[in-house]
Amino acid sequence: MLKRVLTIVVMIVACGLGPARAEDAAAPFDGDLQRLAEILGTLHYLRGICGSNEGAKWRNEMQALIDAETPSGDRRARMIAGFNRGYNGFQQTYRTCTPAASVAIRRYIEEGSRISRDLTARYAN
Repeated sequence: MLKRVLTIVVMIVACGLGPARAEDAAAPFDGDLQRLAEILGTLHYLRGICGSNEGAKWRNEMQALIDAETPSGDRRARMIAGFNRGYNGFQQTYRTCTPAASVAIRRYIEEGSRISRDLTARYAN
């Protein structure tokens, strides 16, 4: 399942969801990108406490998403804030891996996969 999520995120990165924009105007898919950023932050934290030994994998996926989208100004800040919100929100809730954390990981991977698939289907060249 993780390989599937990674593949989908890589597809988004490879397709470049949109051309670089000089202005900070919101793109029609910004809400989805912000949610995906939040999910990546959540996974970065939860997979770490659950002993996945993935290191910075999810942070690197977030960086790849930012690099592909090349947002500037407010758009970039919103994406980064989403990642941090996901990370910090679960950091306040979970100190160790629990069955509930494992369920949350599975659900966030499924949601992230769905968002990635939908974005790719709608906006990829």
